[in-house]
Amino acid sequence: SVPQASNVKITVYNALGQQVAELANEMMNSGIYEVDWNASALSSGVYVYRLEAGNVNITRKMSLLK
Repeated sequence: SVPQASNVKITVYNALGQQVAELANEMMNSGIYEVDWNASALSSGVYVYRLEAGNVNITRKMSLLK
């Protein structure tokens, strides 16, 4: 969810902290969005995604299972 119109950046990192994907980097209006991500080139494991939107920075872990 984007609280107000702002540049939104969503980045995915592997367990070593290396960036493996950038899912968004664009101006978006406030609202709720979905992002589809084709992670077929990546191995199963734990990844971290970071959402930056204006003053909001959210970092969460996710598991990729194949």
